[in-house]
Amino acid sequence: MIRVLLADDQTLVRGAFALLVGSADDMEVVGEAGTGDEAVTLTRDLGPDVVLMDIRMPGTDGIEATRQIVADEASRGSKVLILTTFETDTNVLRGLRAGACGFLPKDTRPDVLLDAIRTVAAGESLLSPGATRAVIARALSRPDVAAPERLASLTEREREVLRLVAAGLSNQEIADELVVSPLTAKTHVARILAKMGARDRVQLVIAAYEAGLA
Repeated sequence: MIRVLLADDQTLVRGAFALLVGSADDMEVVGEAGTGDEAVTLTRDLGPDVVLMDIRMPGTDGIEATRQIVADEASRGSKVLILTTFETDTNVLRGLRAGACGFLPKDTRPDVLLDAIRTVAAGESLLSPGATRAVIARALSRPDVAAPERLASLTEREREVLRLVAAGLSNQEIADELVVSPLTAKTHVARILAKMGARDRVQLVIAAYEAGLA
């Protein structure tokens, strides 16, 4: 069962998300937060698998709350999926750098949102829809000179896999593209994560864009 915490300052919005999450057989809502501070505290106390996080909330906003959750040893098992109506270059980049595992607009279709929760809970960070990747590309239009050094240890095949990760492909899609088994694709991604010192696929995508590899 995927345990979900809802963080949004609007009661009606939380109620709608609660109904949606509750309609899935494999999910349950374990708590609701109306502020960023509440989200941090409840995540620490309840240990949800996924936190659906709004950005604009009173006091501590969703991005700062995400940073605190990721930095807190007691909350390390919780993944943050940001949902917002403010899908701007700055918000996406700040959210991902804070440690969010995904970023979706609030008008995402219900079935897509439920699949996103499952994806994030499984540890495969979410960068869909494609428009979000375009936003990241624009936000990272100035390459990071340190990024190429971090890529130096990758083999040619690992660089190819990294390009596919940056394009938003799942392990299964990478396997199909390279004509290898899903396990082989997963192994490649795991090795890239280790060599790059990255926490998750989101950080790999950012690194790929910074290095001009994507």
